[in-house]
Amino acid sequence: MLQIKTFTFNPFYENTYILFDETKEATIFDPGCFDKKEKESLSNFIESQGLKVTQLINTHCHIDHVLGNAYVKNTYKVPFWIHRNELPVLKSVKVYAPNYGFPGYEEAEPDAFIDEKQKLTIGNQTLDILFVPGHAPGHLVFYHSASGICLAGDTLFQGSIGRTDLPGGDHQTLLNSIKRELFNLPEDTIVYPGHGPETTIGEEKENNPFVGKRARY
Repeated sequence: MLQIKTFTFNPFYENTYILFDETKEATIFDPGCFDKKEKESLSNFIESQGLKVTQLINTHCHIDHVLGNAYVKNTYKVPFWIHRNELPVLKSVKVYAPNYGFPGYEEAEPDAFIDEKQKLTIGNQTLDILFVPGHAPGHLVFYHSASGICLAGDTLFQGSIGRTDLPGGDHQTLLNSIKRELFNLPEDTIVYPGHGPETTIGEEKENNPFVGKRARY
């Protein structure tokens, strides 16, 4: 059975996720941990659960989702994967990080690229990979049908969607991506977003003001 642990890190209140199962193999998604206390919080949980971290993945590469990449990669000696289209987004972080109050940001190089043609394995579990651009040019979403959960990154939130005014963003592309990929998932799918609380596909299809039935935009 797939289990999920949520951490909220850094001044952007970014959600970092650890997914693991009965094998104790674990994948870390979007590590936003930056200061010592946040890094210790992540590592203490991993140690307390006896987890073996096997891979690091970014749903996308905006600063709030990548601050802990180097820490995770160096601490656990694991491969780091992103979508190919996110490479320039990741590379740009070191340029603007000091302006956002992160002068000590350490860059991590991806080891490989992943896309929607592949499957992701975590222990005995298999997740589908969805390509959902719009917030970021190479944004990936991860869906586990057996447990009905979806790691949505910054695509779909409770009552909102990802911003599209950053480089590589496009509002209509994001709307189309959500409707095509996410809204085709079962309505009881639990959405774990990059910020804020969980929601469900059904709730957002009905009430989301940007892409739901009652959309005002």
